[in-house]
Amino acid sequence: MIRIGIIEDDPQYVEQFTGYIKKYAEESGEKFDIKIFSDGIDLVSDYNASYDILFMDIQMKLLDGMSTAKSIRKMDKDVIIIFVTNLPQFAIQGYEVEAMNYVLKPVNFFAFSQELLHAIKKLKSKTTFYLNIMQESKMIRLDVSRIFYIESQGHTILYHTEDGTFSNRDTLKNLEQKLTGKYFSRCNNCYLVNLRHVEKVDRNTVTVAGVMLQTSRPKRKNFINELAIYVGGEKG
Repeated sequence: MIRIGIIEDDPQYVEQFTGYIKKYAEESGEKFDIKIFSDGIDLVSDYNASYDILFMDIQMKLLDGMSTAKSIRKMDKDVIIIFVTNLPQFAIQGYEVEAMNYVLKPVNFFAFSQELLHAIKKLKSKTTFYLNIMQESKMIRLDVSRIFYIESQGHTILYHTEDGTFSNRDTLKNLEQKLTGKYFSRCNNCYLVNLRHVEKVDRNTVTVAGVMLQTSRPKRKNFINELAIYVGGEKG
């Protein structure tokens, strides 16, 4: 199931784009879950980082498409954004928010379906695995390959990543299960380490992205073995 958001304040275009997606689904066999937003503020105020593709108008009353996209990128770096607009001069600004493309209104089915096809191909070419976590009452999506290590502090989990540190309520045991096969290993009861980012291992410590973490005696042997398997397999 591919989740699509349509952010458009003109009901006629909403009806048209929805119809195009349904027609594409009938012809291709793809399955879609479509949600409609009449303004950018509606999407941003309750954003759930589980959308795959966003078709977004640029001119909207409360929050324009470009500002909406900038806010979305702070929460979700991977959702595919396609601007649908009658203002081609905004196309260059799309690079600022890593938009995949823009389509000029009025839009015919062929042009729309081609953009949808390209977006789906890009989506299916990704092998990224994500963790969805709550952050300040919003759902954000973390690319696990960008996580350095995960730290447990009581009932709080800290995700130390290339994009900063995030926190939520969870357990390392639960995360360890979710990340099975994703090259994470415990170096002690408090840290779940991304083996991609290990820089150095000493007798009682492991250095991850410049941070020295303690290894415990019960966890050390298994950690070293899993690291050796990872390095030996030259995983990316």
